[in-house]
Amino acid sequence: MKAVRAALLAVVLGAGTGPALSADPATPADAAVAATVEQPRSFGHVLGDVLTQRVLLEHAGRPLQPAALPAAARVDLWLERRPPRIETDAQGRRWLAVDYQLINAPRALSAIALPAMKLATASGPTLALPAWPVSIAPLTPPDAFGQGELQALRPDRPVAPLATGAIERQLRLSLAALLAVLLAWLAWWAWRNALEARRLPFAQAWRELRRIGDPASAQAWRVLHRALNTTAGHVVHGASLPQLLAEAPHLRPLQARLEDFYRESTQRFFAGDAAAAPGEPAYPLGALCRALRDAEKRHRR
Repeated sequence: MKAVRAALLAVVLGAGTGPALSADPATPADAAVAATVEQPRSFGHVLGDVLTQRVLLEHAGRPLQPAALPAAARVDLWLERRPPRIETDAQGRRWLAVDYQLINAPRALSAIALPAMKLATASGPTLALPAWPVSIAPLTPPDAFGQGELQALRPDRPVAPLATGAIERQLRLSLAALLAVLLAWLAWWAWRNALEARRLPFAQAWRELRRIGDPASAQAWRVLHRALNTTAGHVVHGASLPQLLAEAPHLRPLQARLEDFYRESTQRFFAGDAAAAPGEPAYPLGALCRALRDAEKRHRR
């Protein structure tokens, strides 16, 4: 009996140390299996439409985690893949959503396909997505129907003329106001010049010299002396000329000519030389008076 028991124990221990067999061998991690996919509608797509594929991230009841998501890129002439995202439905299942946007319009009804794809997972099999054919249509027919108003070209639409009466009235008023301002300015300018011609000393002297006509006459010299005295407010002679220039600095550029004038005047009225010697040019009294008038006018502006 002891020998039988020992033999049975040896058989049992030998069976426990042998290789174990599985009734359902596991699927290899690198094998590709068909994914559960919710495909978009296969027809009626035009330029700009977005087609969404949804891939269930499960296999044999076990959740899967993608090793890497598909990259956003242009797929072909017609489609561009947007960045994918992972969504969770009401049952708690996770789906990979991949959007494809139609970026070109065909000339006629055409068939294209969403590309086939393999999605590697971190701890499970690779999910295989088959290509999915869809039809795409042009936005408009290549040729017009040629019936009624459905023509290739339409005539130009007449444009109703704008009401410009108010604009024209405003323009006329603006022009009238501008003309009135210009006329008022011109009248003021003429009045100011006439007033200064009557009031300013050198302007009066210039007007009197033109009336006398002979700048070499004693009367013409007295006219210019009177204008200088009026400007200074007192009698001016050669020695007091610096005081006049200090009180009327706008006459300083003419200092040399004024000094010549007073020297010439002293010779004429106090040295007995009432006229220029034969062959000697006459003193430019008119030019000096005009220069003094211009300096006075610039000072008054």
